[in-house]
Amino acid sequence: MKIGMLMLRYPPEHESLVMTGVIRFLSEWGAGVDVIYPEEEVIQLAKVRPEHDLYVLKSRTEMALGLAGMLHAAGAAILNPYPVSAMLRDRITTTRTLMAAGVPVPDTMVTARPEKLAPLLGEGPLAIKHFRGSMARGIHVVWDAEELDGVPSNQGPVFAQRFLTSMGIMRRVYAISGQVFGVRTNLYAPTYDEKVGEAFTITPLMRDVAHRCGKAFGIEVFGLDVIEDGDNVYVVDVHGFPPRSYTATRSILLVPSFVRK
Repeated sequence: MKIGMLMLRYPPEHESLVMTGVIRFLSEWGAGVDVIYPEEEVIQLAKVRPEHDLYVLKSRTEMALGLAGMLHAAGAAILNPYPVSAMLRDRITTTRTLMAAGVPVPDTMVTARPEKLAPLLGEGPLAIKHFRGSMARGIHVVWDAEELDGVPSNQGPVFAQRFLTSMGIMRRVYAISGQVFGVRTNLYAPTYDEKVGEAFTITPLMRDVAHRCGKAFGIEVFGLDVIEDGDNVYVVDVHGFPPRSYTATRSILLVPSFVRK
C-alpha cells in the first residue's frame, strides 16, 4: 500500500516524534510512505491526481487543505475525508453540529462586530477565538467592554464562547476506531513538557461525548479539547487529526484496518 502524508515541515527542534514513529511503523507493516509538504511545492491544478492509495491529512494549513480538496475531487481516499476536515476548520459549523448531536459546548456566539458582545460580559468573561482557528492558538479572554476594542473586526466572523473558570486545565481526548484515550494538560504551563501533560482515565461521560462526536462527523480518528466544570464536561474544539502527544502516538498507531491492507 502506498500512503501520502500531507504535512507541514517544522524546524528540527520542533519536529514531531509522533509522526516519525508513525511512518516507521507503517513502513514496518509493508506500506510505502511519502511525506508531502504542500507549502514547498508549486501545484499545477490540472496535473493533480491520486498517486497514493491513501492520503493522511496531518497538516491544518490552508495549502494542505486546498491540496486535499483537489485530491478529493479527483477521487482520492483521504484520512480524514476532505469534506469533514474542511468543516472542522470552521468553528461555527463545527460547534453547531456538536449542538445538534447533543454534545455539550459552552454558550457560543458569533458576530461581525466585536462591540456587540459588550452586553454579554455582564454574565461573565468571554473566550474570543478566530472562527477558522486551530487548537488553542490565538485565543484570548475578554473581561470588560474596553478589551473588545482590540479584537480585530476585519478577519471574518468573531467567534466567542462563555469562559469557564477551569478553561486553563484542558483534557484532550483522542479517539480512533472506537477506542478512546486522554491527556490532562495545562495550556498555560511554562514549558513544552508540562504542556504535553499526563494520561488520565476516560470517564463514561467523556467516552459517551467522544462517541457522539465521532458519529456526528462520521469519522473514526479525531481529537477533542474537553473542559470539566463541576460535574459537567464541555467540548471546546474538535481536531480532525490528533495533536502531538505521547497518547496521540499510542492512538495513531492503532491505524484503522483499511490502512494496513
